Amino acid sequence: MIDLSALSNTELLTLCKEYGQATLSWRRKFLGLLPEVHKRKLYEQAGCSSVIEFAQKLAGISEERVRLTLNLERRFENKPALHEALVNGEVSINKLARVVSIATKENAEELAEKVKILPREALETWVRDIKTEESAPCKNQELFSEGLHVHSDASLGETITTFQLTPKVQKKLQELHQKGIDINEIILSAIENREQEIEQEKETISNECQPTTSRYIPAKTRKILKKEYGNKCSIKTCTKPSEELHHSQRFSVAKTHDPKYLAPLCKPHHTLAHLKDLKYYAAKNERKKGS
Repeated sequence: MIDLSALSNTELLTLCKEYGQATLSWRRKFLGLLPEVHKRKLYEQAGCSSVIEFAQKLAGISEERVRLTLNLERRFENKPALHEALVNGEVSINKLARVVSIATKENAEELAEKVKILPREALETWVRDIKTEESAPCKNQELFSEGLHVHSDASLGETITTFQLTPKVQKKLQELHQKGIDINEIILSAIENREQEIEQEKETISNECQPTTSRYIPAKTRKILKKEYGNKCSIKTCTKPSEELHHSQRFSVAKTHDPKYLAPLCKPHHTLAHLKDLKYYAAKNERKKGS
């Protein structure tokens, strides 16, 4: 018997985390058994009128989670890898529920691997990216004096984005337009010049980069990346703010902070960018468990 009063705060917290993780693991395994219990009507032998009552009495599991488990089991019947992940309690039903809308016989094995490795937020982002890629891109663009609008076909589920122009900019554009000057060409030229300046500045910084053991990214490198990407994640379909800078050339190998190989990402996309590393560490952990 554990004398709780004799435990330090650190020891007590560690014990809580240990028991909590064990509880989550066993609850996942219990949920995985419910589809078979339901099929056999095994709940009747436990004096229950339904599998829902059975789950509530034995494990305190809500009706909503039981119904979700049964629904997922039906949806994964022809997708063995995902079905196995559910009934074996390998991953939570919350994570499985996030991939069910894109699950097919062809991608089931890949999805089963992703739900085991990725944190929930990164998994949600990955699924959303897939759905975004499948939707039609915006094509129609028009310029109005009161603001810059991107018009889309509402029937395709696209939105209208408005860029607020200052009165001074509106006046200048209107004056140019009245002279018969193509303001679209002027705006495009200004954007292209800006992009060229950024590329030249990045090239200069890149040429000055020296190998280093410090993971601190120099201020001028951060500054040019902010100039290029603003405060947003660099994934075009993502609207989240950037949180971390990603080295497309692994820093542990390249030992430099070259801006040509750096991009700001939100945390979920940074996790996805390191998916190969996650696979490596997952395999490493499995080898440790087996040894």
